[in-house]
Amino acid sequence: MRFARRSKQHFRSTPFVNRYKLAPGTRNTSACRCNPHCIGCVDRLGGCNLLCESGKDCEKTVTKEKTKLAAKLPGRLRIGPAGWSYPDWNGYVYPKKKPKGFHEASFLADFFDTIEINTSFYNPVKAEHAKQWMERVSANKNFIFTAKLWQRFTHEMGASKEDEKLVRDGFEPMRDAGKLGAVLLQFPFSFHRTKETSEYLVALLKRFADFPLVVEVRHASWNAAEAFTLLAEHNAGFCNIDQPVIGRSLKATEETTSPVGYVRLHGRRYDTWFSDDEKLPSHERYNYLYTTEELKPWAARIEKIEESASDVFVITNNHYQGKGVVNALQLISILKPAKVKVPEPILQKYPETEAIAIEGSRELKLF
Repeated sequence: MRFARRSKQHFRSTPFVNRYKLAPGTRNTSACRCNPHCIGCVDRLGGCNLLCESGKDCEKTVTKEKTKLAAKLPGRLRIGPAGWSYPDWNGYVYPKKKPKGFHEASFLADFFDTIEINTSFYNPVKAEHAKQWMERVSANKNFIFTAKLWQRFTHEMGASKEDEKLVRDGFEPMRDAGKLGAVLLQFPFSFHRTKETSEYLVALLKRFADFPLVVEVRHASWNAAEAFTLLAEHNAGFCNIDQPVIGRSLKATEETTSPVGYVRLHGRRYDTWFSDDEKLPSHERYNYLYTTEELKPWAARIEKIEESASDVFVITNNHYQGKGVVNALQLISILKPAKVKVPEPILQKYPETEAIAIEGSRELKLF
């Protein structure tokens, strides 16, 4: 079954299927609050997902607050781009002449149900900005953001309590409003799986355990049952990625370790991915347009992930000149399957999108 055909009731009654069961008598370190004997639960979504030591489902004694939050987060598949503030998107994704009051997030929310916040990787989000962004996308009731964790926690490893407070100040308004579907902990290729890095990751997962966490790693050493079990024990999702597979790079996967399924497509620029050429523009790493044939295997993986997760987010990070927007629309069309609304600039720059555009896309009035 595909996301366009599923009812809210279907998703609320579909539990997260954890393929990395904990040993009998082991307590989930994500601190299940439903039942003292439970070894795991979908704490953030308001219901249990694993079996108790007795082999029976936990009693769903969730609080009113968690029940309310769960109601705001109906399970479903959401596909969208990474970020929205790119100068090279003008004339490719956004109209060259923008109407009064134009905002990129509002524009994109007419076509997608999610966007991954990219700026939070470079600096913490300010609470007032988070509230403004939620207001910008409020016309789309199904819209939920995801966001990257500040790189100080994943690349620099020296984050303080004050740094944590800054991150929380921006993320908590979105989480409390039911508009933050995942916080992505994006680690670099150099973050190999060792005793030390595993311990660091566990400490970080505990630090932000009250958020729906997803971990992205790029080195193949993490493609191991022990790593997936570690994530499952801390109720953290695994980010399945498409990237140039060079040396010990992580290959394509279809893993789920929490109620949140996650996929990121980075493109396949083998010639620029690990380039140290200072003259090469940074955007060239992501200057790649997937063909429909390259997307189809990922559509099959996404459907497999849907079978095990309550909510699935698919993010296209091949952002240069809106190529990720094109591929996100194509994935939606493949998975529905149906034609979709396509922005006029995309239709002009990428004629191949005519095949997936609903009739009258060129005449759609967005404002």
